[in-house]
Amino acid sequence: MTELLAPAGNMEALKAAISNGCDAVYLGMQKFGARAYSSNFDLESLQEAVTYAHLRDVKLYVTMNTIVFENEVEEMKEQIRELNEIGVDGIIVQDLTAFDYIVKNFVDMEAHCSTQMGIDDVDGTLLFKELGAKRVVLSREVKIETVKEIKRVADIPLEIFIHGALCVSYSGNCLMSGLLGNRCANRGRCVGSCRKEYDLIDKTTDTSLGKSYILSTKDLNTIDYIHDLNEVDSLKIEGRMKAPTYVANVVSKYRMALDHKITAEDKENLKKTFNRTFTKGYLFHEDKRNITNILKPNNFGYEIGTISKVIKDTYEITLTRPLNQNDTIRISHNNEDVNLTVAKLYNKDGDLINTADDVCYIKVKEKMSKGDVVYKTKDYFYHKELEASLEKEFKRFNLDIRVYAYPGSKLVIEAEGLGCNYSYESEEILGEAINNPTTKDQVIKQISRLNDTIFELHQVDYEECNAFIPAKLLNAARRDIVLGLYDLKLNSQQKRIKAVKAKEKISFAPVQPYLTASVTNQEQYDACVSCGIKEIYFDNVVRRNQNDYKEQEGQLLIGGYGGIHHYRETNPFVTDYSLNVINATSCYELYKLGAKRVTLSYELNKSQIEDVINAYVEENDGYPALEMIVYGKAPLMFTKYCPMRKMNQCRICRTKSYELKDEQGTFPILSHEDCTATILNGKMLNLLDELPDLKGIEALRLNFTVESKEQVVNVIHMASGKLNGSMNNAVFNQETDTRGHYNKEIV
Repeated sequence: MTELLAPAGNMEALKAAISNGCDAVYLGMQKFGARAYSSNFDLESLQEAVTYAHLRDVKLYVTMNTIVFENEVEEMKEQIRELNEIGVDGIIVQDLTAFDYIVKNFVDMEAHCSTQMGIDDVDGTLLFKELGAKRVVLSREVKIETVKEIKRVADIPLEIFIHGALCVSYSGNCLMSGLLGNRCANRGRCVGSCRKEYDLIDKTTDTSLGKSYILSTKDLNTIDYIHDLNEVDSLKIEGRMKAPTYVANVVSKYRMALDHKITAEDKENLKKTFNRTFTKGYLFHEDKRNITNILKPNNFGYEIGTISKVIKDTYEITLTRPLNQNDTIRISHNNEDVNLTVAKLYNKDGDLINTADDVCYIKVKEKMSKGDVVYKTKDYFYHKELEASLEKEFKRFNLDIRVYAYPGSKLVIEAEGLGCNYSYESEEILGEAINNPTTKDQVIKQISRLNDTIFELHQVDYEECNAFIPAKLLNAARRDIVLGLYDLKLNSQQKRIKAVKAKEKISFAPVQPYLTASVTNQEQYDACVSCGIKEIYFDNVVRRNQNDYKEQEGQLLIGGYGGIHHYRETNPFVTDYSLNVINATSCYELYKLGAKRVTLSYELNKSQIEDVINAYVEENDGYPALEMIVYGKAPLMFTKYCPMRKMNQCRICRTKSYELKDEQGTFPILSHEDCTATILNGKMLNLLDELPDLKGIEALRLNFTVESKEQVVNVIHMASGKLNGSMNNAVFNQETDTRGHYNKEIV
């Protein structure tokens, strides 16, 4: 059966999800979850959540899907041990260290691969199946045909997102928030750079193609396609930052859809809670032009009418949908919004009314115009309905009892519920009835008072033997049976721990640091060759999320897990920055898979790099083989969406150059042959002055993107001079360059 998986940012949202029919919930703790600004759970509230969920046969997964710095590894492991003790069903992870620890230490708690890992093909899925994953959460960019192929070939439980907010970048591959706002998306602290307004600049003509929310995606909505997803094991709703009413609304509609009970009106009601307008997503082949809503980055609401007449401070609204007193609306006026709650609503005679279906009047101070469109962003009565659904029992579980009541004996009741059996025995002895022996109907009357429980009385076996059972005793028996079955259910889950095997140590001989380079065109490649660079990444790059694997010769630079699985038996390889490696165990796991070197994440500072090296040496009695990017415009995000296509620049984009612009600077756009795009940092990462102080890094990479041949040669000469000590003057330019995170810790 397909699992409906719901988000829970707090206990109220968790109850809303379960009350409206989910099969599982996912939530985060105070640390290591990718929604750091949600309310989240501590150990005490998590225990309450697990109890509430498991009693109702709902599974609970915890997100620990951030990357983990070296000085946090022990705290991360301690949290996982505590989660096992509490009895969570699985943990969703991005970091290889967390994944490895779960798989190697726990029997009954599952490791799920987060969408942050960027797994979008058969190869990546097979790799993690081999490593011990019990579920893979696929990238949101995967199309339905590929999902089905992965399921057929890899034969492992799959999870996909079906509703809610979308990242414009491939998840786990966005550095924009961290490098521009110092809040790391891979650490759950995304500033939402994609929800900002940008100018798209045609650099060839130095003209603006318009200011808009060009990177702001619509919300995913697959309610019309739900039965195309019946081969998928888990259908996931995004929304750990959303209100409980949002969770209730979305969960209830997908529950109806899965149960073949949904109506057109139900589907329309999805618009009555937060949405940025909807897209069917890459999953169902949405045109790339339609994946974003460039007009507005937050709650859009839905259209209900237009202003049809202006009389001083009174505005007539001609309605296409009803408007009620206390509804919240927004009126779009000259590309700006007027947001208000309708405290007073009038008819044409100036009388106060509660609701209107065709024409109504409102009085507001703001100036608006005839023709302005009116949207409803909150339906007061519908939200009241949702609030009423936040804490109810979606289903009740059968309670079957067999009652033994004989004069001169104790009352014995054998009960079955939640898959458990419980036997109740009274302390007092039953007496013989003088006039009115207790009947079966009287037993049913007392035992069926189960409204404050999750049970409903189903089958009752009772042979009347002239015994008198006091109602007080039956009530006490009912309470004892309920609590007894609860305890049996909650204690039925095993929490076994594995015996850990000693690991084989892997280490590398230290070598004199040398330069490598990555390039984007033949001219840059030739310049690198002419300057004596021995290892150049060009045609031998296997990018993360660009997984058209071709037969290749020689060493490869591999950015995704699918590439590792595909080429590890045929080609030596170096892993790229996009695997987000920030700790020693992640390095070790990649070496085990065959990596010759591991490229560190952009999101490490100097002391954290030292922490990684020291921890690796301590654990392996030798050095890691590391690579580090020390120069170049950092890739802020890699996206399947093309901003130029949205602005009707398709087919001519290869003849021009483009960039995004905001108050912080400009961001060049690299277009790729498959119509994906990389958005670069406008400032140049420049750590050339720091090269003499970088200890323990074998390969120092120069990342060339938009540079001319002459610029490439100049940078290589500077880097070589810094490395061999022949250049002493500083080359860092405060105006054009950045040191990234090298001297500061990202949050």
